[in-house]
Amino acid sequence: MVSIKDIASECGVSIATVSKALNNHKDVSEATKNAVRETAKRLGYLPNYQARALKTNRTYNLGVVFAERAQSGLTHSYFAAVLNSFKNEAEANGYDITFISSNIGNNPLTFYEHCISRNVDGVMVANVDDYEDVHVTELLESSVPLVTLDYKTENKPAVISDNYQGMQTLVKYVYDKGHRKIAYIYGDEASVTSIRIGSFRDALKSLNIEIREDYLLHGKYHDPAVTEQLAARLVKMSDPPTCIVLPDDFSAIGALTAFEKLGMSVPNDISIVGYDGIMLSQVLNPKLTTFKQDTEKLGAEAAKQLISLITKKISGNIEPIIVEGSLLEGSSVKNFNGDK
Repeated sequence: MVSIKDIASECGVSIATVSKALNNHKDVSEATKNAVRETAKRLGYLPNYQARALKTNRTYNLGVVFAERAQSGLTHSYFAAVLNSFKNEAEANGYDITFISSNIGNNPLTFYEHCISRNVDGVMVANVDDYEDVHVTELLESSVPLVTLDYKTENKPAVISDNYQGMQTLVKYVYDKGHRKIAYIYGDEASVTSIRIGSFRDALKSLNIEIREDYLLHGKYHDPAVTEQLAARLVKMSDPPTCIVLPDDFSAIGALTAFEKLGMSVPNDISIVGYDGIMLSQVLNPKLTTFKQDTEKLGAEAAKQLISLITKKISGNIEPIIVEGSLLEGSSVKNFNGDK
């Protein structure tokens, strides 16, 4: 196996210079860095991360926790996009990623135990239904450097999508199109869901629209089958809504299926809006009006915050980073105002 000593001998420099060059230290010239890197590549040098961890007390390995009942994980386009940007930022800073579960080789472990066994430098909690779960609280209260996504916890950095403003934007858009009977199929119980429901109610109240409890239905995220049933129930009411806010973009498949079976079309007979702004929303027919979450910034900021916490550039006791999104206007909302 090629060592740093071999590279130093080949380049005619010290072992310390090779180490600094490979780690991009500022006190080594670019010419020397390039010569060392080219030699290392030619000789087939691969860094020994175990030795590096012993020397620096860091493994350059970040954990990611998914703990949601739906177990959609990476099949969920929103979280997949967030994770991709998290991964890109982590890799740009020299980190690998390990998924943290409660099971390794059929041996039950808590999230905290898994983090310790894998010796991760820090962890991002990306998707958790129940933050009161004992395994989750054990991790949150541990000394493991940690950042949460879409959840504010005590003395931990958090990166949060502005779900409150996102729902406000959607409802106001629908209102401006002349809709006054607006329903909402919301997702599983979670902090994000609570924020969106609260925002939905606040938006209707501020616009002097009656809040009808029969227009609020408990559905599931990322589940077209459940959304299909609930959307059908809403349009079959004696006094149906004119627009339905869906739990997420993927669920729009279920709503469109329900309306097709009933001989209804979007937006002529019923209007819908989604949430997330995933690529699917823009290829549906009709194109879905939705609120796009900035997944690229969410994932990148989560990685930056976590790495800054690990390297002690920040402390855990900081204000959450709020990431704004934007409306994607499609053709799924009927305009009752004509050309106004």
